[in-house]
Amino acid sequence: MSYQLYRNTTLGNTLQESLDELIQYGQITPGLAFKVLLQFDKSINNALNQRVKARVTFKAGKLNTYRFCDNVWTLMLNDVEFREVHEFVKVDKVKIVACDGKSEF
Repeated sequence: MSYQLYRNTTLGNTLQESLDELIQYGQITPGLAFKVLLQFDKSINNALNQRVKARVTFKAGKLNTYRFCDNVWTLMLNDVEFREVHEFVKVDKVKIVACDGKSEF
C-alpha cells in the first residue's frame, strides 16, 4: 500500500470528484473507483520517487511542533527560508509531512 497524501492535492481531489460523478451516473462501481484511487496512490508515489531530481534546502527560525506517528514525520515551522540553486523564498509558517519513500507496506 502506498501513502495517500497526494489525494488531497488538486489532482487527487479532481480525480476523486470525477470518480464520484461516474459512480453517481452508474458508469462505474464504487469498487472500481477504489481500485483507481489505489493505482493513483502507487503511481504518484512512484513518479515522485523516480522523476523528481530537484533538491531544496530549508532553514527554520523556529520548530513550533513536531510529531512522528506511523513512520510519518509532521513538522510545523515558523519563519522558514527555502533555497534552491538560484532561488530563495521566505514564508511565515509551513507544515511539512515527510514519509519514508523507500518503505513498502
